[in-house]
Amino acid sequence: MIIAGGLSFTFLSVIKNMKIGNSIFDEEGAKIINDIMKKADEKGVNIHFPVDFLSSEKREDNAMTKIFDVDSGIPDGFAGYDIGPESIEIFSKIISNSKTVVWNGPPGMFELTPFKNGSIGIINALVMATKNNNALTIVGGGESVSSLKLVSGSNEVLSHISTGGGASLELLEGKNLPGVLYLSDNKIIF
Repeated sequence: MIIAGGLSFTFLSVIKNMKIGNSIFDEEGAKIINDIMKKADEKGVNIHFPVDFLSSEKREDNAMTKIFDVDSGIPDGFAGYDIGPESIEIFSKIISNSKTVVWNGPPGMFELTPFKNGSIGIINALVMATKNNNALTIVGGGESVSSLKLVSGSNEVLSHISTGGGASLELLEGKNLPGVLYLSDNKIIF
């Protein structure tokens, strides 16, 4: 499992005591991180986090950027807005070697030019996994779907694209969705 984007800062702050500067931190979510990590360990799930971050003092298209890593942390005044080049390489290898990938949520603020490379790297890895490894690649969520525009033709290669991010995850989880349930005579159909 790869955890990137804003969510990764809360995890890394809690489990590695990493300085996250002005990056997103979820106080409520932080309370359950150790339990999540324990459960992942019990179930043999490897969780991968970014090792470097493209950061800036500003969240704008012409922002000056700096790369910080887990060891240095992100200083006050800066926030992480994308994964860094080393994280892109690591995550791309993981994705390229996978047989099934469910992607929900870009690793950075792809809408802004300086912070789109992480999403481009993830999309290229998904395309390669689909083409070269015959992987089942599922993209869910409006932002993830919107980011596919960064890589021309990616939407024609990937296995499944859904704008219903949360609903897609609930369907994969096996929950009954009202529209699907109504159309299926009270039985889930795939």
